[in-house]
Amino acid sequence: MPRREAVRIQRRPLDGVLLLDKALGPSSNHALQAARRLYRAEKAGHTGTLDPLATGLLPLCFGEATKFSGELLNADKRYVATVQLGVTTDTADAEGRVLECRPVESGLPEIEAALAAFVGDIDQVPPMYSALKRDGKPLYEYARAGIELERAARRVSLYQLHLLDSSELVGAGRFVFEVHCSKGTYVRTLAADIGERLGCGAHLAGLRRTGIGSLDIVRAHSLSDLESLTEDARDTLLLPPDGLLSALQEARLDAADAARLRHGQAVRWSAGEGCRLRVYDPEHRFMGVCRQVADGWLQAQRLVASA
Repeated sequence: MPRREAVRIQRRPLDGVLLLDKALGPSSNHALQAARRLYRAEKAGHTGTLDPLATGLLPLCFGEATKFSGELLNADKRYVATVQLGVTTDTADAEGRVLECRPVESGLPEIEAALAAFVGDIDQVPPMYSALKRDGKPLYEYARAGIELERAARRVSLYQLHLLDSSELVGAGRFVFEVHCSKGTYVRTLAADIGERLGCGAHLAGLRRTGIGSLDIVRAHSLSDLESLTEDARDTLLLPPDGLLSALQEARLDAADAARLRHGQAVRWSAGEGCRLRVYDPEHRFMGVCRQVADGWLQAQRLVASA
């Protein structure tokens, strides 16, 4: 039987940001590669990973937008989390091995009080099953080998935390909460810590990311929805390359300064020293990101090729 040759995808130059609503199961990289194939993009990258067991907002960058993929790493995040009370696992989520089962005696008032107690700045110990590295190896590799390492607590901020659904509390011992938190927050650890505060233990049964910085899940699209569209229709859903930069101040240059910046020269500007700005030419075409340095000079950090 003759061997079927793989169909070669004709890649194309494409610049923009896709707000993907990642499904349950695929890794962030798998979702990225699927979207890249769908869009036939020459270059693609993601802005930070989302666990395979989590769903929700995963911004993906194509072409020139990949230069700014790191802009969201420090952004705050918003999640909707489902907590299973009474069962602790070694990973603090539903994939882990069950360590202990305890009776659930807490009611709605106790749960609401527990959630309120975690609002603010807290110290959180990263889980062993995480991608944090020690001596060049991620912690989860040590955990899989049965090695428990001491981890220093890290300060994170929980800006808002409130109960969304308690309809399964009686009987199933489950509830759903929403959290708005700083970068570096482990919602798995938060769920486990809430369970310990309630005296019954808990693990994270489900997680959906609903926001990153100013980006919201309501503007995101699933792969299955994208597959049903024509290529032209899919392209209209992309945000421009500066779609990740709304948190930065805007600078509009005149024609002379725009030309200088394109040739690698610093230009005069009045902003606070160290301030980063998204820069545009007189026709409001995005040029890239610059940084204000000493003595009133604006220097390019990263410019798009089209500028």
